[in-house]
Amino acid sequence: MLDLLTKIDSVMYYPILIIVMAICGLIFTFRTRFVQIRLLKEACRLIMEKPAGDQKVSSFQALMVSTASRVGTGNIVGVSTAICLGGPGAVFWMWVMCIIGASSAFVESTLAQIYKRRDEHGGCYGGPAYYIEQALHAPILSVLFCICLILTYAFGFNMLCSYNLQSTFAVYGFYNPGSTPMVIGAVLAVLVGFCLLGGGKRIIRITEVIVPFMGVVYVILSLVIILAHITNIPVMFVMIFKDAFDFRSIFGGIAGSCMVYGIKRGLYSNEAGVGSAPNASASADVTHPVKQGLVQTISVYIDTMLLCTATALMCLSSGVERSEAVSGAPYVQNALSSVFGELGPLFITGAMILFAFTTLLGNLYYVDNALAYLNNKQKPSKMFMRIFYVLCVVVIFVGSIISMDAAWALADITMGLMTIINLPCCLILSGTAIGALRDYEKQKAENKNPVFLAKNIGLNPQHLSFWKD
Repeated sequence: MLDLLTKIDSVMYYPILIIVMAICGLIFTFRTRFVQIRLLKEACRLIMEKPAGDQKVSSFQALMVSTASRVGTGNIVGVSTAICLGGPGAVFWMWVMCIIGASSAFVESTLAQIYKRRDEHGGCYGGPAYYIEQALHAPILSVLFCICLILTYAFGFNMLCSYNLQSTFAVYGFYNPGSTPMVIGAVLAVLVGFCLLGGGKRIIRITEVIVPFMGVVYVILSLVIILAHITNIPVMFVMIFKDAFDFRSIFGGIAGSCMVYGIKRGLYSNEAGVGSAPNASASADVTHPVKQGLVQTISVYIDTMLLCTATALMCLSSGVERSEAVSGAPYVQNALSSVFGELGPLFITGAMILFAFTTLLGNLYYVDNALAYLNNKQKPSKMFMRIFYVLCVVVIFVGSIISMDAAWALADITMGLMTIINLPCCLILSGTAIGALRDYEKQKAENKNPVFLAKNIGLNPQHLSFWKD
């Protein structure tokens, strides 16, 4: 089974997904004239723009929902795995994936805003399933996308998240490969199940406050490690770029190369083009769809350029040994130990517990939206949701006891399926997003606060659910 998963994973990313992501990302980048870089200042300004109503979801709130789903164990374990298995050049390809992927994030989130729908309370919702159905008139493809999303966020990602968490305990003397993962998986499953089935609201509120703080502390500690090994920085960057452009090595074994690992782990971490963040983007109350499209590019940068880069530079500058044996959490823990001694592994364990917990719950936010879509746009019955949540809890437990290769392969495959559906659809509909961008920039040039009118980009308002004017 593992061999089969590995083969599917390898073929899916090379050549299929690498070509799809590169073509779509580059087309979006050139057609928008590098919107992810050119309008970065404007995107930062829009983050703090307030919604029209007090009860509406702001751009900032939608950004935090999508960022919470992006930021997690992948920023620590995913980066470490890419470097240990693919080589230091993986960091460079993560950066490339981030910059190109930010344009994909802009397009998919702008489309989610254009084709969003209004709920009975005056709010809004949407995502890829809705713009695929409404704009492409392909309801079967929408259903398939929702199924892939459920497989990804309820199973693939949650299983991997559980594995990543238990792996952080491997550096401690009490860790027993036969029993410790089961104990950790059981505790995590029970805790998540308690929250999902109606309890633990106080726990969720506490973690929502602690996790952003932990993220800031993590970046600060990374800077401390980097500065403590400042003499290694020139060598570190030489190592990154030399390995990234060692094409003889890359094409000699491309499936396990730094390029493929960098792209895989970059996509897993920032999710640009996967089709998850648009579900959150559609809920924002903005006067123009492009506003939320621009804001979502910031989320990609926060995830990759800040947190993933912090992990990568901290590990590489520390000079600690990197190998397959320490891939994952141990490599990061060893890097922190080079300055903070025994406190380093403890901090990573604490951060991983918090990141994993919020990631597991956050992933199911997207799953709820997909289930509602499949259930005629209505939330399923309480009984169905209880049974489904119990199944999710079982998946979390299973994730803690499977092998590393199986956990990553399952997550990569399910995420890849979502991307293969979403990105080509975004490419077909990109003219609409480009038209909206031009309309936005035209109004900005006239010193207006851009307001979206469907007719301005050639759309019939009657064919849209939210933007009727």
